[in-house]
Amino acid sequence: MNREDDLPDTATGCHEGTTSRYDAATERTFAAQSPARGGSFARTWWGRAWLAALEEGALDNAQVRVGRRLARAGAVGAVSVRPGRVTAVVRDRDGTGQRADVLLTELSEGQWDRLLDLAVERSGDVAALLDGEMPPRLVEDAATAGIDLLPGLGELEASCGCGAWDHCGHTAALCYQVARLLDEDPFVLLLLRGRSPRAVLGDLQARGTAAAPPEPAAARPRRDGVDAAQAYAAARPPLPAPPELPGQPGLPPSLDAETPPAAGVDPTAVEFLAARTAEEAHRMLAEALGGGPHACGELTADLDAVRLAAGLADTPRAFRTAVGRRLATGSGRSREGLTSAVLAWRYGGAAALSVLEEEWAVEGEAWARARRALESAWEDGERPVLRARGNRWTVAGTSCQLRLDRDGRWWPYRKERGRWSPAGDAARDPATALAAAMSLGDGDGSGGEDTGAG
Repeated sequence: MNREDDLPDTATGCHEGTTSRYDAATERTFAAQSPARGGSFARTWWGRAWLAALEEGALDNAQVRVGRRLARAGAVGAVSVRPGRVTAVVRDRDGTGQRADVLLTELSEGQWDRLLDLAVERSGDVAALLDGEMPPRLVEDAATAGIDLLPGLGELEASCGCGAWDHCGHTAALCYQVARLLDEDPFVLLLLRGRSPRAVLGDLQARGTAAAPPEPAAARPRRDGVDAAQAYAAARPPLPAPPELPGQPGLPPSLDAETPPAAGVDPTAVEFLAARTAEEAHRMLAEALGGGPHACGELTADLDAVRLAAGLADTPRAFRTAVGRRLATGSGRSREGLTSAVLAWRYGGAAALSVLEEEWAVEGEAWARARRALESAWEDGERPVLRARGNRWTVAGTSCQLRLDRDGRWWPYRKERGRWSPAGDAARDPATALAAAMSLGDGDGSGGEDTGAG
């Protein structure tokens, strides 16, 4: 692919392998690269951020996939990078070449001044750039100052000789190739934003010298420091308010790719696990911000199996059956046992699951509180006959039961198919909990929702 007719009409200079050169002005040219055999186009976080701007902002995902295949096949010629624009000739499978351009807004002079001031404040940021790394702190500080160094959603504009008005396979292929260049040298991004590497380094050197002029040793003040308690007690700006809880969990990335999965890897199962992980993260954030009844602390493998099974309801039946069976076996439960566990989890998470599976002796102060609650829950003559065993009170002559958890809450239960199953949410008042169980009528043998574990 490294041929002169592959070069964009704005490119100049020579090419050696995949190396780049610094142009005397503000342009760099990169030779065509060999086909990419498997793996990801972007290994670094800033390279992935570049591709995210393409993949999330393109209107036609099919064209993005075409571009990925073209780039992987080595169809992108020499790449010319200059402020605000990157250019290359991209060849279709029939050998036809199209000039593809991707445009990115340049930073203003004021934005460059603020960005360079931020970089020079930390010598480590400059060293990281010289080592081929993009410092995350520099990007974060720049964003706080209103400077978007990395491209955002829809910021990569496309222009192609094929006439497409949005990203086509040619411009998408060019973006994938640029991601490979960014992995090797983050200065490519700085050039796209308007400054050549030579100019950036010169400005940083000048600012560093101006900011820290040499000081005679005799004139340097003695720095003994201050007491740690005094430094901690010094006035500090208030922390920003925590972000609001999103209305729903985020969507995990799609695994739609032309590369076949490795042996033993089921993409559908991976997507399911990613979705459940997003839901669990959302639940944990909700607990952290406002508390709630489903807090479970650290998830054990047993608890996580039940949590995953609780998320199988909206999956295809064949998948639900296969995964449900594996979860039941892995958690040491039967099909019916996992079904009851899932029902308990949906009512109250780990706390409700503990009530389902653990029986404990109510003694001492816990017994006194339970007795007072039972005596005050009903008027005289209305209290049902309750037979106690451990933390479980069964209503004589019915299929209803009350169970007490260690926090003093009462959980309603009903007997279905010879097995006690959760029948509602917990309540502080045993009469309220029992009413929930009684409202379901006689046991109908439904046994709850099928998780497909059998």
